[in-house]
Amino acid sequence: MRLRSVLATSVLASMAAGSLAQSAAPADAPPASVANAAATDKPVETTRGKLSYYGRGFAGQATASGESFDPEALTMAHRSLPFDTRVRVTNRKNGRSVVVRVNDRGPAVAGRIGDVSLAAARRLGMLERGVIEARLEVLAPDASPAER
Repeated sequence: MRLRSVLATSVLASMAAGSLAQSAAPADAPPASVANAAATDKPVETTRGKLSYYGRGFAGQATASGESFDPEALTMAHRSLPFDTRVRVTNRKNGRSVVVRVNDRGPAVAGRIGDVSLAAARRLGMLERGVIEARLEVLAPDASPAER
């Protein structure tokens, strides 16, 4: 937990110093609010269940939102959440979490609550297992830092 606080403080200090230039981000990069979401964002909805991931084999294919799938982006497929919804995904076995953005529909396999990108799966530590027990926390849209 302490490491997470130190990293968050470091990122915020870098942003304040202007060292994280937004112009350096690719045009199709997720909004800064997704990439830099605080671990303390308050969820408005929580779901638990099996989660899988999809990887490089789908790279470049159109997602349901119309954007090209990028396995290195922090995104996910969900059956019903609106596109661009921010979701904190937590691996219930190891406690690792990542904030992703919904940009696709799925998963195609019954009994699963979502599919995450390869980059998100890597951060969750689920590459070997492929399917994990996860907690999905839908984060409030456009939450200001004071509301987090």
